[in-house]
Amino acid sequence: MNSWIKILLPPAAIIGPAVAGYATTYLSVEQAQRAIFPGASFTAATVKLTAEQKKAIETASGVRQRSDEVKAWRVSGGGWLIVDEVIGKHEYITFAVGLTANGAVRGVEIMDYRESYGGEVRDPKWRAQFTGKTKAAPLKLDDDIKNISGATLSSRHIAEGVRRLLAIHAVALQ
Repeated sequence: MNSWIKILLPPAAIIGPAVAGYATTYLSVEQAQRAIFPGASFTAATVKLTAEQKKAIETASGVRQRSDEVKAWRVSGGGWLIVDEVIGKHEYITFAVGLTANGAVRGVEIMDYRESYGGEVRDPKWRAQFTGKTKAAPLKLDDDIKNISGATLSSRHIAEGVRRLLAIHAVALQ
């Protein structure tokens, strides 16, 4: 590199600009709880899954259960709120699912989104597709869940995550 360029350019310009992060926190656990179950109170009820329960969840949902621990809260008046993560394209998406006492989806909230694109999964109309779904629903893209162009992997993985949480409810929370 010519010595005159070294003089004119600061060291950061020679090395290159820093890449901006895209992680965005939209909701805390408490905010997700209030969004899905307004006015309710919550009791933490973290569940430790046995190997047999993990296998039953994977069989029922067709999705791998990575963790032995389920972050769950009992909802006053019945129901559950579960917080979980799925991989988007490269990064994790933290989401919350509210389930009624009989195991139907009451709501889905995206809490943390770390991808640089595909955040359209936060669209309330897209998330509303899950409301009322039970463990009997396929929860598959282009079947009963619409795909979002440009967010296909995030859409697919959130649908799989909700399907897995419904299986967790059936196996470990009922």
